[in-house]
This record gives sequence, structure tokens and C-alpha cells, in this order.
Amino acid sequence: MNALLIYPECPDTFWSFKHALKFLGKKAGSPPLGLLTVAAMLPKEWHKRLVDMQVTKLTDGDLAWADIAMVSAMAVQLESAKRVIVRCRRAGVRIVAGGPLFTIEPGLFPEVDHFVLNEAEVTLPSFLADLERGCPKPVYTRSEFASMADTPVPLWELADLRQYGWMSLQYSRGCPFQCDFCNVTSLFGHRLRAKSSAQVLAELDALYSQGWRSSVFFVDDNFIGNRQWLKTDLLPALIQWQRGKCVPFQTQVSINLADDDVLMRLMVEAGFQMVFVGIETPSADALAECHKKQNEGRDLVADVKRLQRAGLHVQGGFILGFDSDTPSIFQQQIDFIQSSGIVMAMVGLLQAIPGTGLHERLSREGRVTEQLSSGDNVDGTTNIVPRMGLEGLREGYKQVLRHIYAPKHYYGRLKTFLREYRRPAVTEKVRAGHLWAFFRSCVRLGIIGRERWQYWKLLAWTCARRPELFTLAVTLAIMGHHCRKVCRLHVLKRA
Repeated sequence: MNALLIYPECPDTFWSFKHALKFLGKKAGSPPLGLLTVAAMLPKEWHKRLVDMQVTKLTDGDLAWADIAMVSAMAVQLESAKRVIVRCRRAGVRIVAGGPLFTIEPGLFPEVDHFVLNEAEVTLPSFLADLERGCPKPVYTRSEFASMADTPVPLWELADLRQYGWMSLQYSRGCPFQCDFCNVTSLFGHRLRAKSSAQVLAELDALYSQGWRSSVFFVDDNFIGNRQWLKTDLLPALIQWQRGKCVPFQTQVSINLADDDVLMRLMVEAGFQMVFVGIETPSADALAECHKKQNEGRDLVADVKRLQRAGLHVQGGFILGFDSDTPSIFQQQIDFIQSSGIVMAMVGLLQAIPGTGLHERLSREGRVTEQLSSGDNVDGTTNIVPRMGLEGLREGYKQVLRHIYAPKHYYGRLKTFLREYRRPAVTEKVRAGHLWAFFRSCVRLGIIGRERWQYWKLLAWTCARRPELFTLAVTLAIMGHHCRKVCRLHVLKRA
């Protein structure tokens, strides 16, 4: 059996980091972790080929080779996924689809032969058994959640790792919180399930044996969902593994990490450098409205700075369009972002995703539009009817983006961050690719770009005040270029 694993193209968004990755000569952020994991679950005698359309094209030769096409995608890849499935159907290839997009919206894809939904560890074996007997069903779905102990090491060898900026790894699934706009718990549940430290180290060893030496992103929706597991099992194992390796880690956490000095210290020692935190809003009313209890009653700016001083670079997610938001929220968001020193601030409009409490509530109120959620919460679109009015929300959104990504304010925020940030315990070795990226940044940002004055001032300030953070300063300057370009090309003109 020839299995063609297809990952549709991702649009140019904040999350693609496409314009920043060009400085490193990379084509995409990371390979499709889900598909590579599924590949490891397929029969060993099958022939497997990965086509990640972020880095290569799907050819007619690929389709002619395939006996079966296995497609996985997220909501943001909807349009590309539709085109892929049409091509597979025309080529007469059996189509199997799974992953978040198809689990949430299977009805959008009548051409698919078989849906293998929910978590592959519990649904894929049944499909493979029925396929072997010659009687596969149209839909495979299960309500129970998988044990992470059953998850194999991804087949990294199917991907050309040279094309990517970082690798992905998943330690746990599920989240203990109940944010009503988030569909994580509907997909993965509230109860946290995790791999053993031995499983995680096996995945890291597999990557390392493939020659990978750069960043690894732990894609858990909340890495610190069970702090005790981390403190007693995973983090000590990672600290031991890091000796002599210097592989930096990144992940997603909730803001209450700032309450735990021991956990912060262990994460930094283990190699974690960046954490993405869902801040959402400085408005107490909006936090209560969306049930973001872990953020309520806190000095969020102080918490962010506590994380930064511990050696954790905080990226933040922010949302506009809650029912309690008034026109003053736009300046409140700007003030919070600037004072916190969150350089990479991802600000988006509230969207109602199927399967969430928000979608259920707004549907009852007749406030969900026919427009599908784009799956990209920072593209300037929304599928809800906001209380403040759509035009007012869009204009305020533009105001926020224009301010926070303007070179003057972006570079000022970057310096605010560098003043607070403690040098990480594990630092990636500087390689030829980094030197080329620096050279390109000198030309693109320091000569051609309209931010050239701020760019050279930043480098001079960093050399004088925080020379150990010079590489990070250049990296964040490049990231700012990406964000400004996405704003200009795709968001501001649409919002």
C-alpha cells in the first residue's frame, strides 16, 4: 500500500512567520506533527510519502503513486484542503481525512471517502483493521480520549528538516480551564493526559539523530496543566538530557506559572526560553465574561515581568470584541502591551468556534453569522455580531495594530523587554544560518526598511547594555518585520 500523507498549504498569517523565516532561508515553521505521528501508526510494510504543501508542491506524480491519500488540516487550511481533496478525487485516489478541521466540520467535505476523527490513537486502528478486511466505513469517531502512552515517535525521516525553522513535540493533551471561546477542551477534554518522560526523550533523541540542533516547540495547549508531573518527572529528565546539547525549548502556558518560582526555575534549567501566554484582555469584566478565571484578580503586567526576569520570553495572545468591551478597550490594550514588554503581541478579534460555550451562547442569541470561523484569530475577521458594532470594532482593531507594530513603538517595547529579561540557561549555538540572517537583516531592516533608524539604535543599545542578548534582539527585530508585513498585506486592508 502506498500512503500519501498530505498537509495542505497554510495562508500567510502572523502564525506562519513566513516573512521572518525567509531571513533564515526556511520555508515553514515546523513539519506536520500529527501526520508524522499517524505515519508511525501505519503498517510497517506500507510505503509512506509526506507532501507538506508549506514547503513543496503536490504533483500529479504523487497522486499517481498513491493508493490512499491521508489528509490532515487545521481550520485555517480550509481552502487549501478543499482544493487538495478535489485533486485527489479527480485522480481516483481513496481519501482519508482527519485532524481538527475535519473533526469540527466534516460536512464541508462530501468527497472524502473515510473520516478518521478525534484522536488517531483510538480511531485509526479500527479503520486500518476494516481496510485490511476490505470493508472500511465512512466515519470513525470515538468519544473517549486516548492514552498518551499509545502515541509513537513521529517518523521524522519523512520530512526534510532543513526546510523548517523549528520542530514540534507534544507532551500532554487537555486543559483544566474553561475559557468559553476555546475549543481545546471539546477536542481533548479537561483531564490532562501526558506522555512519560521516556517517551519525550525518545522523540528528542530521534530528532537529534536526524541532525536537528535548533528550537523545539512543545505544542501542549497548557504545558503546566499538571505541575507535579513536570517537577518530579519531565523537567528533571530534560535537564539531564540537555547536558552537552543546547537545544532551546518553547511552549504554551497559563499565566499562573508566575506564581511558582520552583517551576519557573526548573523550566529555564531544562532549556525553555519562550512561553506563549493567553493574556486576552486587561479588562476584568471581559475576563469574567469569558470564564478566564486563571487571569482574574491578578496584576498581569507584574506577572509578565516576573516570567521575563526568570528567563522566560513571553509572547502574548490578546482578544478584542467581548460583549463588555467599550471603545476604551483599544487604548487599554495598547497601554498594557507597551508597558508589559510583550514584544510578540498577537491581537485578534473574538471568533465563535463550533463546540465552544461561546458559540453555543451566541447561536442561541442569533449572533453567529453564516461566515465560518477562519481558524486564524488574528486575521481581522469575526463570525459574531459584536455588541459595540462591527465597524467600531474593526476601526479600533486597526488602531491597535497600527500602534503596536509601528517601528517606534515596536522597538521601544523590545527594549523594555530586554531590560527585564534574564539570559537563558540554554542557548542555541550560533551557526552559519544565523550569520546569514543577521546579514540579511542589516540590508532589509537597516538599509531598505523604514525602521532602519530604530534598528541600528536597538543594536547599538543592545551591544552597550545587554550584549549577551544580541542574537535575540536581532531575531525579534526580524519578527517585527514579519508582523508589519502581514498587517499591511492581509489584515489592515481587510479589517
